[in-house]
Amino acid sequence: MTRQDSAAPAGSLSVQGPSNPGYNTNPVPVPVITQTDTRDKWSKKMDFLLSVIGFAVDLGNVWRFPYICYQNGGGAFLIPYIVMAIFGGVPLFYMELALGQFHRTGAISIWKHICPIFKGIGYAICVISLYVSFYYNTIIAWALFYFYSSFASVLPWTNCDNAWNTENCTNYFLKDNVTWNNYSRSPAEEFYTRNVLEIHKSDGLSNVGGVRWQLMLCLFLIFTIVYFSLWKGVKTSGKVVWVTATLPYVVLFILLIRGATLPGAWKGVVFYLQPKWEKLFETSVWVDAAAQIFFSLGPGFGVLLALSSYNPFTNNCYRDAIVTSLVNCLTSFMSGFVIFTMLGYMAEKRNVNVEDVARDKGPSLLFITYPEAIANMTGSTFFAIIFFVMMITLGLDSTFGGLEAIITAVMDEYPEYLAHRRELFVLGLVVVCFLGSLSTLTNGGAYVVKLLEEFGVGSSIIAVGFLEAIAVSWFYGITRFSNDIKSMLGYYPGLFWKVCWVAISPAFLAVSTTPAPLQLFDYKYPDWSITVGYIIGASSFMWIPIYMVYKLVWTPGSLKQVRPSNAAILNWWVTTWDSSLNLNGLNQVESVFPNCILAIIFRNANIGSRLRQPGSVWVPRVNQLRTWCCTVEVYIHLSQIHLNSVFHNS
Repeated sequence: MTRQDSAAPAGSLSVQGPSNPGYNTNPVPVPVITQTDTRDKWSKKMDFLLSVIGFAVDLGNVWRFPYICYQNGGGAFLIPYIVMAIFGGVPLFYMELALGQFHRTGAISIWKHICPIFKGIGYAICVISLYVSFYYNTIIAWALFYFYSSFASVLPWTNCDNAWNTENCTNYFLKDNVTWNNYSRSPAEEFYTRNVLEIHKSDGLSNVGGVRWQLMLCLFLIFTIVYFSLWKGVKTSGKVVWVTATLPYVVLFILLIRGATLPGAWKGVVFYLQPKWEKLFETSVWVDAAAQIFFSLGPGFGVLLALSSYNPFTNNCYRDAIVTSLVNCLTSFMSGFVIFTMLGYMAEKRNVNVEDVARDKGPSLLFITYPEAIANMTGSTFFAIIFFVMMITLGLDSTFGGLEAIITAVMDEYPEYLAHRRELFVLGLVVVCFLGSLSTLTNGGAYVVKLLEEFGVGSSIIAVGFLEAIAVSWFYGITRFSNDIKSMLGYYPGLFWKVCWVAISPAFLAVSTTPAPLQLFDYKYPDWSITVGYIIGASSFMWIPIYMVYKLVWTPGSLKQVRPSNAAILNWWVTTWDSSLNLNGLNQVESVFPNCILAIIFRNANIGSRLRQPGSVWVPRVNQLRTWCCTVEVYIHLSQIHLNSVFHNS
């Protein structure tokens, strides 16, 4: 059987030796613990693809990419964006999908098979995912508040006659010659800041005020949807994403068509795409491109590991990585047209330049600028409803992925306690996330959201992603990782992917972030809050060195001991127990040894036949080998194998 003839089935690893009298002609399946038939699987391939697309395509595609694009040179920004996607984002995306599919386990226990000393990366990922759930679902709750408020004949952010409005509220709806100055505030801005957030009742982080019960109710409804989407595993979440992952594209298409027909839309498109070639010589533009593609595709969050772990072993994860990455990037690009046609329309209505209405970024772009543009349109109520439905579904998909990463990681690490208690564990996790979000529901909750976004995720997840890439490429080994992919797909990854994994992608992560002053609206974060931010960031990353120290202290032996080479271990065992064994030279053994040592052993008819005999005297000798071997590579593979089932089956 050639390499191209078949791929190893899920749940087994078969190795066929060369034509030699010393080798059995029939491959022997070797059951592996992580490739179990009891693990949940996706009902359909599209369930998986939509889940990955839903996670990758989130609110950031709508608010972050358009702003960064026009800020960094318009159409010229697409060059560094595409370069960073090809050499950084997509290779990391592909790596995580392949790792999850091959090892079929979550972000914590997977390190037992890759490099145990880096297991702290899995714990760090779970902590970061918790921080994301603390603030990200609050943003979805804001969207739900807007959605409820949109069911009115007159949208509440179209006039200045409400109780929350101030004397600075300037209404230019259906009016001509309206004077706009630096103190002017649109009805949409005051609705967001003074009615939804009530941020004027807070003095900043030193006094965030009380919890907004309206937002707490919205968040409760969001988490209720999340719980009943995740409680039964991928069988339920895979069905929900058929709505939550596809509906945003329908709405985006409707809004794109409507925006293109508005007066002044072409001004926004020109502003969005007009290239400023001189920007390409600025380092910050390339850094922004790297950060955008990394946070957009989402490698390093453990979500891709979790979702792909429910795939069949022979699923084409390479094709999945290319398809979902393209969909993600094209969605970001299309969202720019949806946003900037509306900004051009607003500039036309205000009789100002596009840059004057495009000053908002982040959530403000979605909660101030775009609702304001919608309010000026005919049929504003309908467009407001579908826009905020789109925002809710975009956010829910990413929440599903983030929490599934935690659920899969913890349940795979502690199956003896949680294997049959998924519903209770998911309920407990949702309650923790809800309670952790309460600080973001206060009057000053927006300040907390910004702090968590910058420090709870920001640099921490980039550092985690960097260490993950290094651990896989350099410690686990690019050769072994390539062998893993070959066993799934039937062919090795090309040289391009190997070079990216080993050198280019880690370098891409190393330059993906630069510190920037922290500010929200007119509030400048005090120095003590920055210190708190660094503590929050360290609280996730610290698990990596802590686990390293723990592993070094509790692992038997000393650092001075010299590890024997793989070939030396196999040579010692062979010459000690069967001097007549012929494996065609240790060099040949060394080349295939990383796959699985027992696969090599079973290829030999002499040993294979004796191992498969019940009560074989070779059983204790293999156990002795397992005890004696001190290299991580040998120990991992031997500890994965159901020895008893192999020994007692022909």
